[in-house]
Amino acid sequence: MVVTEGEKTMSIRHPIIVVTGSSGAGTTTVKEAFAHMFRREGISPAVVEGDSFHRYNRAEMKRKTAEAEREGCRRFSHFGPEANLFEDLENLFYTYGKTGSGKRRLYLHNEEEASPYTHLGIGPGEFTPWDVLPPQTDLLFYEGLHGCAQTDSVNVGRHADLKIGVVPVINLEWIQKIHRDTRERGYAEQIVMDTILRRMYDYVHYIVPQFKMTDINFQRVPVVDTSDPIIARDIPTADESLVVIRFRKPEKFGVDFLYLLQMLHNSWMSRRNTIVIPGAKMGLAMELILTPIIRHIMAERQRIVDNEIV
Repeated sequence: MVVTEGEKTMSIRHPIIVVTGSSGAGTTTVKEAFAHMFRREGISPAVVEGDSFHRYNRAEMKRKTAEAEREGCRRFSHFGPEANLFEDLENLFYTYGKTGSGKRRLYLHNEEEASPYTHLGIGPGEFTPWDVLPPQTDLLFYEGLHGCAQTDSVNVGRHADLKIGVVPVINLEWIQKIHRDTRERGYAEQIVMDTILRRMYDYVHYIVPQFKMTDINFQRVPVVDTSDPIIARDIPTADESLVVIRFRKPEKFGVDFLYLLQMLHNSWMSRRNTIVIPGAKMGLAMELILTPIIRHIMAERQRIVDNEIV
């Protein structure tokens, strides 16, 4: 798929914001921060969740994982291309950037999410049918694992106008998963560890490489001992964490580090393009950093729209 200059102009007309990263980094904080910004700026987004581009529903994934195990494959996981629709995701970004439309579906995580679809016979762990995005949206907002995924034939992130990485240090990610899967989902600890190890190849090859392509990274770092995540009794809180914020090209967004240092108490610069803040300030930092960027994106969009009218 070749992106021409004309199509890039259309992407300005239909901008795409990507938040990509794995669990444990503060995805709830991210969603809330963007919801506040969109509401305050009067922006109507088309929201796309990464889980909806998994290739298999919950039951199918269990069967496929068992089949892979029997065939001696120890690296089949939700992190890799075999279990995801990377081509469909890239096509959505390309189509939305060109037309402001496209198709999505929903992945229903639990009974609450599935209740509106019981009349269709769709339950938790399944997908809704593909449907056209709502009309007249201002931008596409993606949040999930693979917003900048890249393979030999796919490059999802090249269609996005703003790419944000949100990632915990790996021990914190493991602690999150171990606690969630053993305490909330009832899995045995050994099964959870087997899943972590099975994901490692795809994590290294398809998750981690995304963060060198993102414009801004938010990395959560605990300041308590997480050296053995298996024996950690609880998940480090926001107050027991720092967030490292790295800008790939600060000049691209005109980042005012002095302003950020003044507004974010107890923050400091660790490198010329990196600021470190208290963990509990992550939501505020996102709004301070991203609001002017989003305003610029929307102003460019309006400029294109006005030129079309003229």
